[in-house]
Amino acid sequence: MTEPIDAAIARAAALLADADALLIGAGAGIGVDSGLPDFRGDHGFWRAYPPLARLGIRFVEIANPRSFARHPALAWGFYGHRLALYRHTVPHQGFSILRELGARLEHGAFVFTSNVDGQFQRAGFDDDRLVECHGSLHHLQCSRPCLDAIWPADAVQPDIDPDDCLMRPPLPACPHCGGMARPNVLMFNDGRWLDGRTEAQYGRFEAWLARSRRLVVIELGAGTDVPSVRRMCEAQGAPLVRINPREPQVASAGDVGIAAGALDALRRLREALPQ
Repeated sequence: MTEPIDAAIARAAALLADADALLIGAGAGIGVDSGLPDFRGDHGFWRAYPPLARLGIRFVEIANPRSFARHPALAWGFYGHRLALYRHTVPHQGFSILRELGARLEHGAFVFTSNVDGQFQRAGFDDDRLVECHGSLHHLQCSRPCLDAIWPADAVQPDIDPDDCLMRPPLPACPHCGGMARPNVLMFNDGRWLDGRTEAQYGRFEAWLARSRRLVVIELGAGTDVPSVRRMCEAQGAPLVRINPREPQVASAGDVGIAAGALDALRRLREALPQ
C-alpha cells in the first residue's frame, strides 16, 4: 500500500535534512514534465514516430547498431530527430530544485542517469558530477569502430524529412576513417559501444562516494523495464526516496516511495524543507 503523499514528503524532507551528500538517480520519466517522450512500450514509441509505426519498426530495432548498416538514413533520421529535440527542450523547474537540494549539502549532488538527452547539463549541472550510464546522444563515435575516439556532436545539424523519418545527406561521418558515425550511446544488442567517456565518469563517481558519510538517494522516473538506475540506487545501502507515479514501491521501511511525477514531488519536497 502506498503511503499518503504528505507523509511521504515529510519523511523524505527529514532524510535530506540529515544528509551530507545527494545521489540523484534519473530515468526517462524525469523528462516527461519537460515534454519529452519516454517510449513506454511499442505503442508509446510509435505515437512519437508515426513513420516508423507505418513500417512496423520497433524501438529495439531502430535503436540498434545494425540499423546504421542496413538503413543509415533512417537510423540517423531517428537519432537526428532526437538530437534536435533534446537541443531545443528546456528542462523543467524540477532540475533547478534538484540543484538547490544538492547545494544545501556539504558534498553536493551527483547524478546517475540512463538518459542520453543531456538535460542535466542544460539545467546547469556540472559535467564532472554526472554518470551517463548509457552514453550521450551529444557525442559521436565511429560505427565500426576504427578507433576508441569519442567526439562532440556539435557539428551535426539534422535535416529530417518528417514524412519518412529519413535524414537528408550528408550523414555524419567518422573524421578518422570516413566511415559512418553513430551516436555514442549504448543501443540494444550493442557490442560496439565505446564506453571510455562513461568509464571516466564512473571513476569520478566512485571518488565522490568515498567522501560522503551520510548519503541520501533521490530516484526519479526510473522504472523496472530498464532497471540500470534502480539497481544503482538500491545498491548504495543509503536511504532511498523513490519518485515514480506508476512504480513507487520500496523494499525497506526506511525508504520512501512517492507516487507522483518528478516536478510535482520536487516542488512539494522543497516546500517541506526548512528555509
